[in-house]
This record gives sequence, structure tokens and C-alpha cells, in this order.
Amino acid sequence: MKPRFLLLVLICFGCSSKPSDKDIVITLTGNHQSLKISGFDRAIINEIGRDTSDQVWQILLPVYRMPKDTDMKDFQKEQPGHYNVQDSLVIFTPDTPFAKGKTYFLRYYNYSGSKDAWQYVQKKKGTGGATHKDLLFRY
Repeated sequence: MKPRFLLLVLICFGCSSKPSDKDIVITLTGNHQSLKISGFDRAIINEIGRDTSDQVWQILLPVYRMPKDTDMKDFQKEQPGHYNVQDSLVIFTPDTPFAKGKTYFLRYYNYSGSKDAWQYVQKKKGTGGATHKDLLFRY
């Protein structure tokens, strides 16, 4: 995937009137083995879904297992898995099933302009980088 296309997608993702942080909803589905992520504009999600791979979704909507020491959550590796687009929904199914009694979180980034999105794509997060919200779920 070309970096310019990814930048354009990230800008559209962050500049649309939807979604805002409060609109993103996550629920476990499929006998609690998949995560349904909703609250996105259908046109934007379908455009992203048409031209992206699981690696790109892992950048846009990464899922993590919550460590025992929650101060270390920013140092966790993404939960590997497969992302599937269905209408305005994104379905994440991990490579290994979610563990019963464990807490996980989806990190949703708020891209508030091209400068922030571009910094994130280039992995130059930091001062002025994209802000995020962690949405917790437990199986």
C-alpha cells in the first residue's frame, strides 16, 4: 500500500463528522471470540476495507491484552488477528481466542488533521501526535 493513500485514508478517518470518541462501540460477538467495532461512517469504512490489509487495520484499530501492571499497557504488542468489514462494522477475530477472565483493550486514535495522521504513519508519535482512547473489554 502506498503511503500517500494511507495518509489520505487517515485524514478522512479523522476529519469526518463521524466517528467521535463517544460513538465508537465495541462488543464481543461469535461466542465471545470476535470483537465487533461500530460507530463509523459506512462510506469511510468501506473505502478503507476495500484497499487495506490486516497490518493496516492493526495500525488504525489495534487490540491489546491488558497486562497485570496497567502502567505497562503502552508497551504491549498488538494482538494478532484478522479484520473483516461488514457494512459500517469492523470485526476483529484474534489468531488465538480471547482468554476467559482476561481484560483486553482496543486503542482508538483520534486523527485531528493531516499533520497528526502523517506523524502517526511515520511512527513519530509524541508531542503533537494523535491522541487515543482505550476501550476496555473482558471475556
